Amino acid sequence: MAARLKELYMKDVRKKLQDEFKIENIMAVPKIEKIVLNMGIGEAISNMKVLDNAVEELNSIAGQKPVVTKAKKSIASFKLREGVPIGTMVTLRSEKMYEFLDRLINIALPRVRDFRGVPTRAFDGRGNYTLGIRDHLIFPEIDYSKVDKPKGMNITIVTTAKNDEHARTLLRELGMPFGK
Repeated sequence: MAARLKELYMKDVRKKLQDEFKIENIMAVPKIEKIVLNMGIGEAISNMKVLDNAVEELNSIAGQKPVVTKAKKSIASFKLREGVPIGTMVTLRSEKMYEFLDRLINIALPRVRDFRGVPTRAFDGRGNYTLGIRDHLIFPEIDYSKVDKPKGMNITIVTTAKNDEHARTLLRELGMPFGK
């Protein structure tokens, strides 16, 4: 069974975008390519157990095993050395990507305190959208009793859109709650 958002995209959103932007070829219509979840754990420099917990929590959120990221260069003021594990990330594609986006839009974001919509200025100029979340506890997959402290994460939605306007329309049609 296909993900709910994927069916919505195939049946309604794709045709609507094709008509709105006057795109002749159906393959040129903007679509979501991948979603990248990234957790930077600065505390992992001194305490590796925090990184193990972050990997486990990101695994339960994404539904697939994340990769541990390492520092690319040394920064003396942060007591950081090159090659030290400092974060974790996972890339979602196809079905898992649509299922995660559905859970993010319909379950997780409404659980944010004082939620007034996601910012519209977080596009990068090439049709990609990055959303920062301060507290990963908004996801229902996380067990509160096992979390030592709340962690932030970045969610990057990579689209095939040529510009921000096309990407914004694509995400809005899929149900992304844009605010100011």
